[in-house]
Amino acid sequence: MRVGIIISAVLLCATQGALAVETETPGQELRKIVSGRTIELNTPLGGLPISYRMDGTMRGKAENLAAYTGSVHDSGIWWIAANKLCQRWQKWLDGKSYCFTLQQQGRAVQWTRNDGLTGTATIRR
Repeated sequence: MRVGIIISAVLLCATQGALAVETETPGQELRKIVSGRTIELNTPLGGLPISYRMDGTMRGKAENLAAYTGSVHDSGIWWIAANKLCQRWQKWLDGKSYCFTLQQQGRAVQWTRNDGLTGTATIRR
């Protein structure tokens, strides 16, 4: 009888562990959306591709927006906090940190920045 109880307890723990592994938090899902991918922001002057590297760094190229951004290229860091994508550029946006809420439908993304600015983007790869 004791062996049956132990086996049942082990199976219960294993089942609960498997369920915990399969269930991702919104932050983990968000990390999967951006990590290792390039997301192109849609702007009136053309696309602005941002490469989100798996190591938490990012690179952007703003060819048509250099007059607005101050430079063609920039790099920075990104992280997930409170289920939002946060980032800070070295030069762009005066090096300030901003966090974004993302809503994804296929490759299309609707984003809202913590200061209320909104826009759209496309996941390129």
